[in-house]
Amino acid sequence: MAKPLTDSEKRKQISVRGIAGLGDVAEVRKSFNRHLHFTLVKDRNVATPRDYFFALAHTVRDHLVGRWIRTQQHYYERDPKRIYYLSLEFYMGRTLQNTMVNLGLQNACDEAIYQLGLDLEELEEIEEDAGLGNGGLGRLAACFLDSMATLGLAAYGYGIRYEFGIFNQKIVNGWQVEEADDWLRYGNPWEKARPEYMLPVHFYGRVEHTPDGVKWLDTQVVLAMPYDTPVPGYKNNTVNTMRLWSAKAPNDFKLQDFNVGDYIEAVLDRNLAENISRVLYPNDNFFEGKELRLKQEYFVVAATLQDIIRRFKSSKFGCRDPVRTCFDTFPDKVAIQLNDTHPALSIPELMRILVDVEKVDWDKAWEITKKTCAYTNHTVLPEALERWPVSMFEKLLPRHLEIIYAINQRHLDHVAALFPGDVDRLRRMSVIEEGDCKRINMAHLCVIGSHAVNGVARIHSEIVKQSVFKDFYELEPEKFQNKTNGVTPRRWLLLCNPGLADVIVEKIGEDFLTDLDQLKKLLPLVNDEAFIRDVAKVKQENKLKFSAFLEKEYKVKINPSSMFDVHVKRIHEYKRQLLNCLHVVTLYNRIKKDPAKAFVPRTVMIGGKAAPGYHMAKMIIKLVTSIGDVINHDPVVGDRLKVIFLENYRVSLAEKVIPAADLSQQISTAGTEASGTGNMKFMLNGALTIGTMDGANVEMAEEAGVENLFIFGLRVEDVEALDRKGYNAREFYDRLPELKQAVDQISSGFFSPREPDCFKDVVNMLMYHDRFKVFADYEAYMQCQAQVEQLYRNPKEWTKKVIRNIACSGKFSSDRTISEYARGIWGVEPADLQIPPPNIPRD
Repeated sequence: MAKPLTDSEKRKQISVRGIAGLGDVAEVRKSFNRHLHFTLVKDRNVATPRDYFFALAHTVRDHLVGRWIRTQQHYYERDPKRIYYLSLEFYMGRTLQNTMVNLGLQNACDEAIYQLGLDLEELEEIEEDAGLGNGGLGRLAACFLDSMATLGLAAYGYGIRYEFGIFNQKIVNGWQVEEADDWLRYGNPWEKARPEYMLPVHFYGRVEHTPDGVKWLDTQVVLAMPYDTPVPGYKNNTVNTMRLWSAKAPNDFKLQDFNVGDYIEAVLDRNLAENISRVLYPNDNFFEGKELRLKQEYFVVAATLQDIIRRFKSSKFGCRDPVRTCFDTFPDKVAIQLNDTHPALSIPELMRILVDVEKVDWDKAWEITKKTCAYTNHTVLPEALERWPVSMFEKLLPRHLEIIYAINQRHLDHVAALFPGDVDRLRRMSVIEEGDCKRINMAHLCVIGSHAVNGVARIHSEIVKQSVFKDFYELEPEKFQNKTNGVTPRRWLLLCNPGLADVIVEKIGEDFLTDLDQLKKLLPLVNDEAFIRDVAKVKQENKLKFSAFLEKEYKVKINPSSMFDVHVKRIHEYKRQLLNCLHVVTLYNRIKKDPAKAFVPRTVMIGGKAAPGYHMAKMIIKLVTSIGDVINHDPVVGDRLKVIFLENYRVSLAEKVIPAADLSQQISTAGTEASGTGNMKFMLNGALTIGTMDGANVEMAEEAGVENLFIFGLRVEDVEALDRKGYNAREFYDRLPELKQAVDQISSGFFSPREPDCFKDVVNMLMYHDRFKVFADYEAYMQCQAQVEQLYRNPKEWTKKVIRNIACSGKFSSDRTISEYARGIWGVEPADLQIPPPNIPRD
């Protein structure tokens, strides 16, 4: 049998990675050696693997710079409408390989590095993930940046340069332990500090109403230092910018008072100001009303809006009038997209600048603000909605509180005029929630202050209109839209699964990478024996590679011919990792009951981080690891069932596990997962989905045919009906013996013999206050899993379904999503034209 090709050899065969011309290779080698030389001249005379990584990163960065400068110059000259994507999270992952892919440099780099006696993949593994996000919302922002650059939009991502991103997760004795993510420790080769664009941000102080307008006085100032990261489009020479702000204390911080007693103390207190950009809040779908978080939200908004207005005024067609109060064209030149309510302060801040600083009259300013801003809702879970205490605003942002009151008053006057006497409607629709603690409902502020509001999957957008913002929908139905999420096929196919990308390119060419609908051309090949064989072979190679990785990193031996059953996402009750646990325990009990029976071997992999303060999520992790400890060491089970908890799940680990998965678990209670994007990545990479009719699963089933997914469980209507009737978990527990057995084992300490009461909290929740109805879907889930096993026994039929799924995944490209935002919300057209590369002189 022929020896399998190494990854390096495989990559060389793949045309989409860029032809490694001799000139390119020589150029890369020369540049690499030059960077390495400068590194070593400065420091030492022996190169470490990290030195090699930085030399390569700087070599690749050199190829970006010319395109970056030219793109920005092109925007300055053409003055297109600019898109500002505001997000408190950008979950970027690693940058080196993505940059090589998008510049078409991968093969040249691979060959050059190989000629120097090094291994490209080994160098890629040295790079830290930029983990400036929690999960879906932050990763969506990253995919959107890639698509906006690929579609040639003049777009900017604006956020915070957290010194510490999402924590690193260690598992110790089966429990999650958090470790600070010091991702900047060795420096970040992709960012460029721009101190010349540093801006002041104000906090606290008091408001004075004077004859010449409103003044916000006696504030504390924090400086916002921008760091720019290039965002390359796919082979179109466009390089956009992600600008992240870092907090800096002004040099006179706490030294302004001429009677400062303790100079040392004052200088040490600079940390207080600089803490604003210290750390990412690690909550996913949960609101924690901390003052530091509100400071972060205002910090990014205030710095960004000054930057946007500076760019608007200095642009060719901006307002050059001496008084500079001509903001009429502002919404024609600026679109601000709010990624959830976290940047909602953009609305009152833009009003403050227009009214207080630029002296625009209120009604005009409000019209401009509404036309400029648009809001994306990401969740319907009540505990995730931002509701800030009015008292916190009074102290931190007194002028913004006044502006919010004024916005709300005009809004309520409008509603009262349309619905006279309907006081309950006024209460429901107010931005201010009355009660023992008065609160500001940021979602209501966003809906009122935006010209477009969108959900992130069709079913979610319907729920938004019919429940969460029902009153607002009745008022302005035209404002509400759907924009189903997508993922970038560059990172989530070409980069992470070159083997699969290659077999697809062989059949349909490479245009699908920027027009994913072309995957439909694979449908006629669903019965092609050779293609079926190729697709199955790629999956097997990916599984072997991932098995080797698990063995090397975690010392766990797994059976690569078993079904890889993968459930990776943040740990949350609504995502129902507990339902998966019950299935695993039931499978274990079936094997123990009848050890001679033929079982389809499975490796169940569950991974994800729990918010540090989320007790139940941490208990779920402990349960998974405890179940694994029992099952993995039971000789009766052998390698028919293994349970692995994937430690420290993050973007770079997703890139390894997703291409190796056979089964993708997307099992949230119907109506709780707004969209999901992991589901799309698995579909694109040849896994089959077991899932509920929730989020984008609904549209995946529609695209591929419901018979090509394993759909089970309650629909949204059933969940609502069950709520009206009253969900009684005990009913299911009493009726289903296998469920009862599994629950009793967890409860009695079968999986925690040294601490029998360990999981009492978990079982108590499942039995008496489970908002997400795990038991109600258990039976359907078990039956559905049996169908999964039945199909897996027939590899050819399984692979045909895989091919159908891949062929129908085109809708779930973020290129499609961004095209819809561009046309339906921002009022711009995606540009096909390429900016000429830097080596071609400009006209």
